[in-house]
This record gives sequence, C-alpha cells and structure tokens, in this order.
Amino acid sequence: MSTYDVGIIGGGPGGYVAAIKAAQLGGTVCLIEKGEWGGTCLNRGCIPTKTLFAVANLATQVQEASDFGVHISGEATIDYPQVLTHKNAVVEQLTGGIAQLLKANKVDTFNGTATLTNKNTIVVSKPDGTTEELYAKNVIIATGSEPAEPPVFEIDETQVLTTTGVLNLTELPESLLIVGGGVSGCEFASIFNALGCKVTVLELLPTILATEDVQVIRHIQLFMKRKGIAIHTGVKLTHVKKSDTDVTAVLESGEEITAEKMLVSIGRRYNTENIGLEKVGVRTDGGKIVVDTRMQTNIPGIYAVGDVASRYLLAHVASAEGKIAAQNCLGNPVEMDYQVIPWCVFTLPEIGHVGMTEKEATDEGYEVKIGRFPYAANGKALGLRETDGFVKTVSDADSGDILGVHIVGAQASTLIHEAAVAVRLGASAADIAHTVHAHPTLSEMVMESAEAAYDRAIHSLH
Repeated sequence: MSTYDVGIIGGGPGGYVAAIKAAQLGGTVCLIEKGEWGGTCLNRGCIPTKTLFAVANLATQVQEASDFGVHISGEATIDYPQVLTHKNAVVEQLTGGIAQLLKANKVDTFNGTATLTNKNTIVVSKPDGTTEELYAKNVIIATGSEPAEPPVFEIDETQVLTTTGVLNLTELPESLLIVGGGVSGCEFASIFNALGCKVTVLELLPTILATEDVQVIRHIQLFMKRKGIAIHTGVKLTHVKKSDTDVTAVLESGEEITAEKMLVSIGRRYNTENIGLEKVGVRTDGGKIVVDTRMQTNIPGIYAVGDVASRYLLAHVASAEGKIAAQNCLGNPVEMDYQVIPWCVFTLPEIGHVGMTEKEATDEGYEVKIGRFPYAANGKALGLRETDGFVKTVSDADSGDILGVHIVGAQASTLIHEAAVAVRLGASAADIAHTVHAHPTLSEMVMESAEAAYDRAIHSLH
C-alpha cells in the first residue's frame, strides 16, 4: 500500500490546487479524480460559460460596429459548431495544463472513484474494474457539487436541461426558457440572447440576482429587458409539459410559457454520497460537510474544501480553501478568511462586487455614505460605447472605511479587484480617492466613486 502525507479526493479547483500546494510544501501527495481534471468549473462551469460569454460579447460588438463607423459587408452569423470547437479547445488546453502542473510537482494521480474505509485509507475503484488502496496521513475531500434536479422538471438533458446539458447543445435553440434568475440563469440568459435566441427567465423570488445591491439589480434587470429578455419574478412553476418540438412551463397562476428548450438553474447538490463519510463519522449538515476555519472536519486529519464544504460555491474560494487545508495538513496552522470575497457575474454588462451591500451595511448598524459614479461620465467608456453602468462605493460615514464596492458595466469583473485589495487592507474612501489613476481608463471610475463617497467627484454632478 502506497503511503502519502496528503490524499485528496477530487481534482477540481479545490482539490488540484490543494495537491500542488501540499507538494510545494514538501509533502508526498496523491490526487484521485473520477472524471476530468479541473472538475465542474473547468469542464462544465466557469471556463466554458465564460468562453461562450466572450463569443456573445463579440457578437454584440459586431452588431453595434456600425455605430463606430465600422461597416461589415454581408450579414454576420453565428456558426455555433465553430463556437463549440473554440470552447472545447479552451477546456482541453487547460485540463492538459493541470495534468502537466501535477506531474511537475510530483503529485501521484489516480483516475477512479474514491471511497474512505477509515480515516486514513482510500480505496480507488478504477475504470478497468481493479481497485487500489492508498494510505494518507491526512485526507482532503474536494468532491464538489452537481446541478440540482428536482423531479418536477423531468430533466432529460435533451429538452429540459441542466447547466451541464445546455453546454452540450450542438445547435442554438430558437427560444430558451430559463428557470432560475440567479447568477447562472442570468449569465446564460445574456449569452443566448446575444447569440440570437428568444430568452425568458422565471424566478420564484421577487427579484433576480437577489445577492446583489438593489441598485445593481434594478440596472441589470432594466438592461436585460431592453435587450429583449423577458423576466418574470415572483412566479412559481407547478409542472412541465413536453411535446416533440417544445417544452412548456405551467405556472401556479395558470399561465403557460413555451420554448424550444428549458434550462433549469435553481441550485446545486453536494457530492457527499458513497464516499465513506458515514463509515468514518464525518459530520454533514443538509448534505454539506461541516468544517472549521482550518477546513478540518470533526475527524482530526480529514479536511474538506470547495462546494462540498464551503459557504460559497465559487471556484476561487475553493482554491483558497485548498491552500489553507494543504498548509494545515503539513503542520502550518492557518485559517480561512471569508471577509473579502469578490463576486463576478458575467451578464452583459458584467457585475462585480466585494464587501457589503448598502442594505447589509445599514442592517449591521453602520451609518453609510455612498459614492456613485456613472460609466457615461468616463471618457474611456464613452470611447468604447460602454456607457451602461456605474461604480458604487459604500463607506462608513464616521471612519471613511470602505465597506463594499459594487460595479455594473463593462469589465466589472476586472475592476472589482482594486476594491477587493482596498477592503482587505482596511483602506478608506480617501485612500482610493487620493491615489492617482491613469487617464483615460475605466479604473478612474473606482477613484471617482471613492471621491464621491469621501467628498465630491470631479467629473460628476452629484
């Protein structure tokens, strides 16, 4: 039986990062993955969807090219099979890159299904039917999550799709009905709308993107509707009807909405079954593994990271947790800090936020001061014809400390990280306002939003 300092189950962004970090720290490491390196994020989530987002964004720019004075002869069309070829090539390059990184760091890799038989023994069931036992002084569970599949939808991945199935479509549907107005639902709505599909979104809650700042929600909802996306909030779906050519959502009100395909994007389930947790005694709550701030379970020496244990189902959080778990496995006690977690939503336009919303800050008892700066007042945004959006800084009126920053607009997913560093370092609105920013850039909006929260922005009337 091979012996390792750290044995890791799951090769997604939590697992493979933990493996490399543990190896860098001098540990002997094995990593078991039943599917492809990179897990859901790389193969069925972040990377393929953001690649499609890039295509959708380019398609939008081509449609608007004449506004810049660039006239494209002939009709611009979407060659969806070629789009898929590009998407698959990106995924394949990155999965291959992970394999090379693991090899370079001398991580022993195993393809198969892993089961814990006790706190230190992992049995790997391989595709050829053989098994192998591995001994690990420490174990990190990083088995991730899968799309939830409530029976009412009769998901078949042909007409009624999960986020996995929608990425495997070989042709663009003429119409798409999306159940769920959260992050994934709204991202796919923007993508398929830009690619020419008629898109309808159904959301049970009173609003889409409920975790965002209320002003961001209002802006993105208005923009999506202006683009032709139909959004129905506060509606409950009771059952689904299928025909040979379409699928119909029947609402509690009696209204029926029909489309060629339906995408169900209403949450995820944790991959904690059949990996031996009950036998070993690892505690779970609602299917999720319970961990402390060092990512350790109730069983000493067993850790869990990523979707299967995290408070946030985000790839970058899984990777951060993987590094924390790896260090603790090898005797370097550290804790995971969730105070500064940037969020990005790849709608058109993008959304980025870090820290508290205005409501959260008020509910926490802060007297807040808000600074807001519009894209329409920024020279670079005007030149790019990207004038939809704003940067909003939420600060403590007493100390001036930045409590949160919210951006909706072009390149929000990039711009938000200046704010993330500022929040992590405890910077004030004045600190950003007094930091000289290059001109002309979109980043100037972060500075001017901070100026508005600190005193008054130069290039805004408010």
